[in-house]
Amino acid sequence: MTRICLIEDDAIMGEALAQRLALEGFTVDWRRTGNAGLAALTGGCAGAGARADAAVIDINLPDISGIALFEELLQRCESPPPCLFITGYGTIDDAVRLLKLGAADYLTKPLSPAELIARLRALAGSGATGPANRPAGGDDDPLGLSPAMRRIDGALERIARHPEMPLLIRGESGVGKEVVARRLHRLQCPQAPFVAVNCAAMPEGLIESELFGHEKGAFTGASARREGCFERAGDGLLFLDEIGDMPQVLQPRLLRALQEHRVTRIGGDRELAIAARPVLATHQDLEGLVRDGRFREDLYYRINVLEIDIPPLRERPEDILWLAEHFLGEHARRFPDEHRTLSAEDRATLLKYRWPGNVRELRHVLERACVMGESDRLLLKLPGAGPSDEKPLKSYARAGERAAIVAALEDHKRNVTAAAAALGISRKTLWQKMKRYGISR
Repeated sequence: MTRICLIEDDAIMGEALAQRLALEGFTVDWRRTGNAGLAALTGGCAGAGARADAAVIDINLPDISGIALFEELLQRCESPPPCLFITGYGTIDDAVRLLKLGAADYLTKPLSPAELIARLRALAGSGATGPANRPAGGDDDPLGLSPAMRRIDGALERIARHPEMPLLIRGESGVGKEVVARRLHRLQCPQAPFVAVNCAAMPEGLIESELFGHEKGAFTGASARREGCFERAGDGLLFLDEIGDMPQVLQPRLLRALQEHRVTRIGGDRELAIAARPVLATHQDLEGLVRDGRFREDLYYRINVLEIDIPPLRERPEDILWLAEHFLGEHARRFPDEHRTLSAEDRATLLKYRWPGNVRELRHVLERACVMGESDRLLLKLPGAGPSDEKPLKSYARAGERAAIVAALEDHKRNVTAAAAALGISRKTLWQKMKRYGISR
C-alpha cells in the first residue's frame, strides 16, 4: 500500500486531506509541524521507520518553512521520497525555488483533491524527484509552472514515443511554439537534426525549393544541387512554422510528402524517402481557412493527428515571473555587468500587463530593461503602462485568482457549475469573476 507523509498544520485541511487519501487507499502519516515531518522522513530514509513513497508538504508551517524542511531533508537523506508542495499564489516564488532545489511538484490553493491524488499516484509509482535538480535555464527545465504548461510537458513525453505521427502546435504569435517543438526534439531524437522553416517569411518562389530541394539547372540561378528541408532533417524533426500561410499551390505537394514519406526535388525525376517527423505550427484558425477555401481540407486532417494548444501568457500568470527570472539569468550570464533583479514593483507591473506579444514580448522587454537599467535595478517600461498604483500583494492575488479559475475550468472541461463547486463559490460569482478577468468559457 502506498505510504504518504502529510505535513500540514491546518487542522481542518489536514484532517480532510488525510481522510480523503485514506479513502483512496493510501496509508497516511500526518504530521502537524515541519520538524515532526522532517523526523518522519529522515527516519524512513535511515531505516528507523516506515519509508514514505511520497510526501505532501505545506510551504507555510508553524515552526520551520517547507523550504527549510526540504533543504534539510536533502542534506540528511541521500535518496528522499518525491515531495509535492502546497502553496498559495502569494508564495509562488517559493514554489519556483523548490522546483530548482529538486521538488517533484507543487499545487496551489484552493487545492483540488482529485488533482492531488492523480499526481501522488504518478509520483509514488515513478519515484520521480521532479524537474528540478537541474541547472536553472537548462534545456531540461520545465516549460513553465502553470498547470497548462506542465500538462504540455507531460503530453510531449507521450508524443515522443510515436515519432511517425505529425504534430500540430497552435497558439498566438510569440507564445513559444518553437520552444515546444524543440522540447519534443530533445525528448525524441536529441542527436538527430532539428530543421525549422517559417512558411510565412519566405517568398512563394523560394519556399518550394526550400521544402523539396532542386537539381542543378532546374531553374535560372540553380547553379548547384540543393537538398530540401525534408532531406536535411534526416531522421530528426522538421518544424514548419506558420503552416496556415503555406501557398495553396504547394499544399498538394506537401500533402503527398506527408502521406507518402517521399519527395522529388524540383527538376528531378527520382523520389527520395524521407524519415523526419513533421511538426507544424500556426497562430491562425485553420478550420476557418478550410471553410474559406484557403487551406486544403485533406491537408488539415493529415496534419491534425496530434495537437497541442499553447495558451497565451496572460492566461497563465504563474509563468510570468518564472520566465522573467529565467530571462534575467540568461542575460546576466551573457553580460555579467548587467546583472539586474526584479523589485516588488517590477513584479506587480509584469503581472498586471496583458502581454499581447506573449513570451517573445516578455523577453524583449526584459532585455531592454537590463540594458537601460543601472546597478541592480531594471528600467522597466511597458507600452501604455504607467506606474502601477496597485500594491504588489494585490497583483499577486489577482493573478493567482485568475489562474485558479482558468485551472478549475480546464480540470472540469469548461463546465462552469462544476468549476464553481470545486472553487467553493457560486455559479453566479464565478461568472462575474470570469467577466472581470476576461476569461471566456
